[in-house]
Amino acid sequence: MSKSPPTVVRVKKKVYEAELARLQAELVTMQQWVKASGARVVVIFEGRDAAGKGSAIKRITEYLNPRVARIVALPMPTERQRGQWYFQRYIEHLPSTGEILLMDRSWYNRAGVERVMGYCTSDEYRRFLHQAPLFERMLVEDGILLVKYWFSVSDLEQERRFRSRLNDPMRRWKLSETDVLSITKWVDYSKAKDEMFVHTDIAEAPWWVVESEDKRASRLNVINHLLSLVPYEKIDPPKVHIPPRPPASDYERPPREENHQVPDHAATLAKPTE
Repeated sequence: MSKSPPTVVRVKKKVYEAELARLQAELVTMQQWVKASGARVVVIFEGRDAAGKGSAIKRITEYLNPRVARIVALPMPTERQRGQWYFQRYIEHLPSTGEILLMDRSWYNRAGVERVMGYCTSDEYRRFLHQAPLFERMLVEDGILLVKYWFSVSDLEQERRFRSRLNDPMRRWKLSETDVLSITKWVDYSKAKDEMFVHTDIAEAPWWVVESEDKRASRLNVINHLLSLVPYEKIDPPKVHIPPRPPASDYERPPREENHQVPDHAATLAKPTE
């Protein structure tokens, strides 16, 4: 466990916002290339609880087309899914041509929370460590670009983020009993991660560690790195001609009073003009 958190040089807000906007524009360019080229991209986000995976995914997808860039965050498996091959329920979400899949947690649940919390047997765990590299090599061999990120954060910063969520109505839903156990099982999760890396950090799909003590820096770093891994080129979208609007000589809108109008709540907040 950390005796003191890593030294963090925080990016100034204006610098962060300007660079984030630039990178997000590049993500849109990358998206155009993925769609036009028929590429298939899978990006896995794993790491400590409260390490900033969700906020990074949010910034990546903010301006992307949800029909091209999809987020998958699977719930607990159903009884039927528990009887399937472990990877089976993930396969149906893999991208088709021209699609990007971002996985908020993935099949690596088995090597992390399932292993630490005892939700899988030792045989199931060992089988996963053997099969995961084989499965991922098949994906890469079939032409999928597979990128795996591990978000790292110190125990002190993780606890600080947990406590900040307690009284925050916007983020309280992110805090569960399982999350809180990350504090008492910190070493167990560390050992599970280390062993997972030994077996699954393969040349075809290596693990990339994102230092996330500062969320601003981690977002910029992961987006910049992802862009560097995708061999995209700038593809200008087809020009769209906006025609002049013809006169609506044969149409008259019905009175608004005939419709069910949403109450103007905003008007109650507006200050009267002096």
